[in-house]
Amino acid sequence: MKRQTYSLLAVLLTASGVHAQFVADYKRTADVFYARQDYYSAAQYYVKALDNKPYAQPGFFPYATDVNKHPSKTSRMHQYEDLVYHLAESYRHYNDFVSASKWYEQATQFSTTYPLARYWYAVCLRAQGRFDEALSQFQQFRSAYTTQDDIQASADKEIADCQFASQEARRTNSPFTVLKMGGDVNVGGANYAPVWWGNALMFTSSRSSVPTLKAAGGKSPYINHLYTAGTDTAQAQRLDLPGQSMEQGVSALTPDGLTLYLTQWSVGKDGRKTAGIYKSVRSGTAWTAPQPVVDAPAGFSNMQPAVSTDGKVLLFASDRPGGSGGFDLWYASLDNNGVPGTPVNLGPGINTAGDEEAPYYDAFSRTLVFSTNGRVGMGNFDLFQSLGDLSNLSTPVNLGAPLNSPKDDIYFTSARAGGKLFKEAYVSSDRASNCCLEVFKVTRRGKRISGAVVDCETHQPLDGAKVSLIDTTAGKVVGQVTLDASGTYGFDLDDPGNFKVVMEKDNYFSKSLRVHADDMVPVDTLVDKEVCLRHYEPNRPIVLQNIFYDYNKATLRPESALVLDTLVTILDENPTMAIEMGAHTDGIGGEKYNLNLSDRRAKACVDYLISKGIDPARLTWKGYGKCCPIAPEKINGKDNPAGRQVNRRTEFSVLRK
Repeated sequence: MKRQTYSLLAVLLTASGVHAQFVADYKRTADVFYARQDYYSAAQYYVKALDNKPYAQPGFFPYATDVNKHPSKTSRMHQYEDLVYHLAESYRHYNDFVSASKWYEQATQFSTTYPLARYWYAVCLRAQGRFDEALSQFQQFRSAYTTQDDIQASADKEIADCQFASQEARRTNSPFTVLKMGGDVNVGGANYAPVWWGNALMFTSSRSSVPTLKAAGGKSPYINHLYTAGTDTAQAQRLDLPGQSMEQGVSALTPDGLTLYLTQWSVGKDGRKTAGIYKSVRSGTAWTAPQPVVDAPAGFSNMQPAVSTDGKVLLFASDRPGGSGGFDLWYASLDNNGVPGTPVNLGPGINTAGDEEAPYYDAFSRTLVFSTNGRVGMGNFDLFQSLGDLSNLSTPVNLGAPLNSPKDDIYFTSARAGGKLFKEAYVSSDRASNCCLEVFKVTRRGKRISGAVVDCETHQPLDGAKVSLIDTTAGKVVGQVTLDASGTYGFDLDDPGNFKVVMEKDNYFSKSLRVHADDMVPVDTLVDKEVCLRHYEPNRPIVLQNIFYDYNKATLRPESALVLDTLVTILDENPTMAIEMGAHTDGIGGEKYNLNLSDRRAKACVDYLISKGIDPARLTWKGYGKCCPIAPEKINGKDNPAGRQVNRRTEFSVLRK
């Protein structure tokens, strides 16, 4: 019986030692993976260590192989905190922000050993779109963290980011729809950096490649490759490029599709990536072996090439000297052989102390779209837009939600160059993934211009009025409708641009409205208001109120110009209309004198209209003197000053429309 007792005790002690050994191995294995920056594997082993029940209980720490050693309670707690914090770090490093936030939240209750726990907890909340919670955590962190370093500056930016993102998240009227592409595009690993190629997408993917796996004995030394896919349902095909010796992808194509620029990169033992830009030329269906085309000083990288839509410029990101911070955007002119010249930095108006990456430039609409983490945005990398020539670009504007998300949004490309960029575009984002970038399709809902036309006097709908939509850039009518009894109109716009809505009807003064339809304006319906047209009868004078002259002279007073400016507007909106300006005096004075004075006053009005650009051929004038009074100048034999004032008038008549 005693022997059996001793044997059982030995078994239990042995099992306990083995169990402790396993847990210690989990911790050590996790630490090794963490040091190698294999954060996914590290997290799995940290979880295994934490799942150990005895370890989770106070007073027991199983990592020591010698079960007879009993670490102090303080030591055990310190090691537990270290394990939790490194698990949170591991999850964050491979973008599992939901899991990371759980452990960071616990770490915020630890000692001051981990002062950044609250900062990273807030980052994970922001990445989940929990902006108000993240803002609160960032503010708490900022109050407690007094070290003036990059983390402090980053926390200040994150606070601004959360405030901006909170507003964007409440937007409900964006004209854009962003949907993850289906089919064979987003299959396995990371799928990103789409480029429009004819009727297909070329993109980079880290998916497993069976031929490469077989050739390498089941292990692929180069994970990233270029693929093409025609539609959401078409199977992606790997692009066959000879001589691959590094990771490659993130490509750009010339407009004719015959020259390919791509990024090739390698990762050193220290985890640092070194990248370069290479060129390949297509002959028939085959591509030449990629050759380097953009030089960079040793230790610096060029990456993410983009060819302008006119094929004249190569843009790229680089951390070479001469920039503003991390990666900057640069550009170089391409010669006839597709060889780039000396790179030019886009300057501090675009580049920041952070990273600017993945440029796209439409030369026809002079629009630059790029991603940066150096400006206030919704997440880490946000998409921004800037307008102008590359040498003179406007201040970048955040494209907002839903183009941007709480995570990374990068690698914009468009299938509709020339001012229609956002009608069909593609971006890369990890918004729907815990690990990797995926390709999303962006579409823009068309905007609508609508309104109503009524009579200015009766306010009744103008049945039969004609409304025309004119593209002022192209100078052509793109839509026209004759109104029914409702007096309403509407035009759907296929593309953004500058437009003029012209409303006209016989014996009515035409009016026009100018409309700027911008992709970025978060409204679907433009104008949408009632406009009245004023009726007139041909050759019947219309009095212009408040036209004043100096006493006994034909000089217009300044206040008269305001009234005549309304007539300028009428003439501008009725470009074929011809009018006669007429002037009248009261009955005081001689006939000849009054005719001369009124003639000079009518001509003064015509001269003013001509000075405002009205064609003289459309204008005539006549002085009527004291002819044709419209009010009595004497009442019961007494002078009537009010009547004389009414008779001293300036008017115009429509001769033709």
